[in-house]
Amino acid sequence: MNFDRLQRFFWFCAGTPAEIIDKYPTEHAKYLGIGATIFFTALFAGLSGGYALYFVFSGTAAAWVASLLFGLLWGLAIFNLDRYIVSSIRKTSKGKTQLYQASPRFILAVLIAIVIARPLELKIFDKEIHDKLKERYLLDQKSQIIKQQDSFREKYALELSRIAKYQGEYDELSKETGRLREELKAEVFGARTGTTSGVSGYGTYAKNKESVVLGKDARLAYLSRELASLEEFLNRQKAAEGMNNQMMLSEEILDQKASRAGFADRNWALGALTHSSDDVSRSSANAVSFITLLLIAFECAPLIVKLLSDAGPSDIDIRETEGRIIAQLIDPSFFNRNRLTRQYGTPTFTAGKRFRSRAIGNSRRRR
Repeated sequence: MNFDRLQRFFWFCAGTPAEIIDKYPTEHAKYLGIGATIFFTALFAGLSGGYALYFVFSGTAAAWVASLLFGLLWGLAIFNLDRYIVSSIRKTSKGKTQLYQASPRFILAVLIAIVIARPLELKIFDKEIHDKLKERYLLDQKSQIIKQQDSFREKYALELSRIAKYQGEYDELSKETGRLREELKAEVFGARTGTTSGVSGYGTYAKNKESVVLGKDARLAYLSRELASLEEFLNRQKAAEGMNNQMMLSEEILDQKASRAGFADRNWALGALTHSSDDVSRSSANAVSFITLLLIAFECAPLIVKLLSDAGPSDIDIRETEGRIIAQLIDPSFFNRNRLTRQYGTPTFTAGKRFRSRAIGNSRRRR
């Protein structure tokens, strides 16, 4: 593609007929710049839209195809809007009139820029978003485990309370039984203490202490069986409800989940990065704001260029051409049947009359 074809393509993007621009060499550069800005804005819009939709279908075979098709359609839609916005401003009008014409178009341009900016911001902060998503998934996993454990404890509160009661009694009884065994040993060997007789041998005192120890041992055995039975029951219930399969996500799994995250999750992560109170988040928020402002300025650039530039020969030519066409449409002789048939292929006089009425109304409004 040589420069002349490229130049004409950008003239087409600017929304002004190339035949008119070609007659005035001083207008070539202006419309080349306006058209190039419109084209590259549409290109960025297509890349942005395709990138955003890629994460909607991420993990599927249709992800690339869907993102390419949507990116192409989105880019063409933005191109058509920008081209219409710029071409609809008439430089031959007064300054206030031009601003009035451009004000809704500026609003639309800002909205388009914001829509384009978000997916590009997601790509720029991809690494930070990836880390934020891993952090969120890890916290979600911890929260899920805690919630399931709380639900399990609430469901089997009776069994857990019995275990706690039996375990407390078992611990106290074990200490007491150990102390009684020491007293029995001292009684048999004749050691004199505050709780022994000091007479060696297996006498009456020794037999009494032994019977107490045996009773305590029997109670300990019962408590041990009850604890084992309850713990076995709870373990079976944990296995049935999948509690034993719970584990924290590994680094590899976290990376995989973050890589497959959709647009909503990534958008949330970027929002979380920009709304935190730490210094890094504030820097990220500033960067996101600057990117958005840059794209807003880029999107509004064709409008600003056209508003700031003086009315050129092409603008005057367009105004005069439109004036001649309107004058011809207003002229009653223009609407004779033969002329309509020859020039427009329609012999219907009613259609010409109706079109003439519209043209007269538009002309009066312009005045």
